[in-house]
Amino acid sequence: MQAPSDLPPPASAVAGTDRVTRREVLVRATKAAVVMAGAAALGRVAWDQGGFGVAAGEGARQVRDFRIADPGRDHAELAIARGAESGATAEALVRKAVDALGGMKRFVSRGDVVVVKPNIGWDRMPIHAANTNPDVVGAVIRQAFDAGAKRVVVADGSCNDPNRCFQRSGIWRKAYSLGAEVVLPAEHRYRTTRMKGELLDEWPIFTTLIDADKVINVPVAKHHNLAKFTAGMKNWYGILGGRRNRLHQSIDVSIADLATFMRPSLVVIDAMRVLVRNGPQGGNIDDTKVMGTIVASTDQVAADAFACTLIGQHRDNLPYLKMAHDRGIGTMLWENLRVKEV
Repeated sequence: MQAPSDLPPPASAVAGTDRVTRREVLVRATKAAVVMAGAAALGRVAWDQGGFGVAAGEGARQVRDFRIADPGRDHAELAIARGAESGATAEALVRKAVDALGGMKRFVSRGDVVVVKPNIGWDRMPIHAANTNPDVVGAVIRQAFDAGAKRVVVADGSCNDPNRCFQRSGIWRKAYSLGAEVVLPAEHRYRTTRMKGELLDEWPIFTTLIDADKVINVPVAKHHNLAKFTAGMKNWYGILGGRRNRLHQSIDVSIADLATFMRPSLVVIDAMRVLVRNGPQGGNIDDTKVMGTIVASTDQVAADAFACTLIGQHRDNLPYLKMAHDRGIGTMLWENLRVKEV
């Protein structure tokens, strides 16, 4: 068989009358190395689930819609419970906010499997406000059980070591004390899913967070050095496996894609203590501020649009809110909803 033109010829060919010079052999060898390296790189991209080499999805975007059918026209669509001055507990504020929306029984039915999705991304204690306050998570768990949930599962895909994040955040202990199951991320719990988003097409998804009857998003409101603000919509990063940090190159589009894919039954935003700068990881108590506030809503876009004001941000500065608004996921004009302060 004749050797490919980009590969050096065998020694027998060099010995003939058309002798190839040493320099030509080196040039051909270099070309061959480049070709093989390029092929290897292409192969890695093609097989790198969660990379940018996946072809764009075709057809309609996929959705995991856990919203309830009840329009609830007698209830608030956005509830704000404040208790900083009164010293109200997280338990009391969560109950006030959820009751203003119609109560947890409106969202959780008897026998439901309920997934609670806090932010447990960082190896930080509650006082650092980098993770969701464990008392807020506990209040949601308790109300879900009281409403008749068969199982309540708490899970998140941590950025730092999951064991340390779940323990230092205080969420593991709180969840177990109330009878909830705690599921840490592990390779076998991810399944490659075709999301068909503008940026997020095929990606490994933490299946524990989508295999449920109802999903309650329980983020913490805080500053984010790239997205400017993070709460409900950005909290869906926790469902992703793979090298999700690569999404930061187009962070607003990725957030909008995630909020398109995940439509929770309810959003309960923790603003008991808020990280106002140096987020999302924080680490300095001086960067936090006690606000004693809980925001609850059936509209994840509206919830974020209001909650960003707690750290001095404005919805117009957050492109992902406008993207989600334009896609019809929710409204960034939160004041147009039925709003109730309690």
